[in-house]
Amino acid sequence: MLAGAALAGAAPAGAVPDGKRIAPGVTYRQFDVTASAGRTHAHLLTVDLANPHVKVDLLHPGAVAARATVSAMADSAGAVAGVNGDFFDITETQHPGVEATGASVGPAIAAGRVLKAAVPNGQRFGPTLPPGTNTRDVIGVGTDRRARLDRLTLVGSVSTPEGTLTLKGLNQYALPENSVGAFTARWGSASRMRSVCGTDIERSAPCSTDMYEVKVRGGRVVSAATTPGSGPIPANTTVLVGREEGARQLRKLVVGKPVTVTRRLVAASSAVPYACAIGGFPVLEGGAALSGLDNVTSAVRTAVGIKDGGRKLLILALDGDTDRRTGMTVAEEAGTMRALGASDAFNLDGGGSSELVTRDAGASTVTVRNHPSGGAERPVANGIGVFSAA
Repeated sequence: MLAGAALAGAAPAGAVPDGKRIAPGVTYRQFDVTASAGRTHAHLLTVDLANPHVKVDLLHPGAVAARATVSAMADSAGAVAGVNGDFFDITETQHPGVEATGASVGPAIAAGRVLKAAVPNGQRFGPTLPPGTNTRDVIGVGTDRRARLDRLTLVGSVSTPEGTLTLKGLNQYALPENSVGAFTARWGSASRMRSVCGTDIERSAPCSTDMYEVKVRGGRVVSAATTPGSGPIPANTTVLVGREEGARQLRKLVVGKPVTVTRRLVAASSAVPYACAIGGFPVLEGGAALSGLDNVTSAVRTAVGIKDGGRKLLILALDGDTDRRTGMTVAEEAGTMRALGASDAFNLDGGGSSELVTRDAGASTVTVRNHPSGGAERPVANGIGVFSAA
C-alpha cells in the first residue's frame, strides 16, 4: 500500500488483467484500486514511446477557445487512444455578461507548434496547487521521443518606435494585471473580454475598468478599440489586449504605427524542443510524492506517469460509474502511479472531465472505456492522443 492506495489483487468482471493490445506499443487494461474512500476502478493505457510506430500528441478542437469531447477529438485526429487533458475555463458566473471561453489553464504545444501560454496562478480552475508548483508546469514529449515534466514560461515582446513592452500573455483566457497579451488565429472566435477579468490572486474579482485592444497586421497597427473584441483572427494578424498599465501603453500605438511582436515558450529543464506539451500539475517526481498533496478529498481523477527514463507513458483514468465513483485523493493518485512503476506523474483534469478512449482493430471510431461521472462525455479543452503508424 502506497499513500493509502493499493492495486487490488483480483480484477473485476470484464477487466483485462494482462492488457489488451490496441496497437503495436500500446496496451490497455483495467483493475481495481483500494483507496481510503473505498474501492475504485481504473483504466490504464501503457504507451511505449520507444516503438517507432507510436506517437503522442495534443488533442484539441482546432482552436484554443473551444471545447469538444475526447472521442470527437480522437476520431477527428485519427488517434487509436486518448484521454482528457488540462483544467479549463468552464464557467464565468462571477462576471455577468462574460462568457466562459473553454480555454485551458496551462501552456499547450501541438505538433511542435505553440498554441498558448499559462494564466496566472490565481486565475486557474481546479484543486489547490501543491506547494512549489504553478500553472506553467507541463508534461510533454520532446522531439527525442522522451516524456518529461517541465515548466514552460512565455518570453515575448512588443517593439515600437517608443520602446519595447514585455509580452505577458499568449492566447490565454486571463492576463496578469497591468500587462499586454497577444491573441492569434489559434485563439479562435471567442470573445477576448475574459482576459481582462479577475486579478492575479482572485479569479472571481471584477473585470478591469481600464482596457484597450490593438490589431497589428503586416507589422503595423491597423485598428484600435476601447474594449476587447471577438470573432476570428486572420492568420496574418495579431491582436494585442492590454489592461491597466498595459492598456495605457497600447493607447500610444496609433493606426499606422510600426509594431513587432515576438513570442516563444522557454523550458526550464530541457533543451530538447517539445513535440507536444499540456498543463496540469506534478504529483510525483524522481519516485517521490510531492509534499503537501491533498490526502483528504477523494474524486475521480486522470493522471499520466513517466516510466523507463521517459520511454513509457502510463495514462490512467478512474471510472465515474455510480457504483465505483469513490475515487482517490491526489496523494493516493501519486502512490498509485508509483506502484505502477512511474518515476514521475502529472495530474490532469478530473471529475466529469475524466475520460479514456481506445479504438479497436478494424473500428472506425473510438470507444469510451470508463464511465464519465456526469453520465455523458463532457466537452473539454484538450487531451492527449496516442497515434499508431502500424
